[in-house]
Amino acid sequence: MTSPPRDSQTTLSRFFLALGLPGYARRIDSSVPPPALGEDESQHLVLRVVQPGLAGLMDGSVSTLAPIFATAFVTHRPFAAFLVGMAAATGAGISMAFSEALSDDGKLTGRGNPVVRGIITGLMTFLGGSLHTLPFLVANLHVALLIAYVVVAVELVIIGAVRHRFFGTSWALSMLQVVGGGALVFCAALLFGNA
Repeated sequence: MTSPPRDSQTTLSRFFLALGLPGYARRIDSSVPPPALGEDESQHLVLRVVQPGLAGLMDGSVSTLAPIFATAFVTHRPFAAFLVGMAAATGAGISMAFSEALSDDGKLTGRGNPVVRGIITGLMTFLGGSLHTLPFLVANLHVALLIAYVVVAVELVIIGAVRHRFFGTSWALSMLQVVGGGALVFCAALLFGNA
């Protein structure tokens, strides 16, 4: 098996360096310098990629529930809920991207490049908000709602799994916290959607 061309190795290693993951860059490109004395590269992935991505996924998956489902309950029009959901996911993604990028320059905390973290957070927020919006492209409201409920459940399990895997949170506590937060937001959707 041949190794990838040098130019693609350099490009890929630069990508990992931009993410603040020099250990991964070093695996591809041996010219990347070794870690500084006392530097814990095992935490780089968690601080610079997983945590911003998880924050975005949690925000997108939970914060967009109320406007999407309230719209579906009020209008009984799935496409209206789809449009509101995509608008909410887009707005939340932009907001979270700027919030993450402007909150910490990464120098004091070691969390890496703020622009990269902002992009990761924004994209994951949009993803979390848009996944349970897509079912509302189905014309039948009841079918769209059932599919959306399943998608939300899968999103919450994924969030719980990431928290368990990378942050050591127990499954039971993680699911209680994530599902509890989602349930509170869904109650808000029911409250406003049936007002």
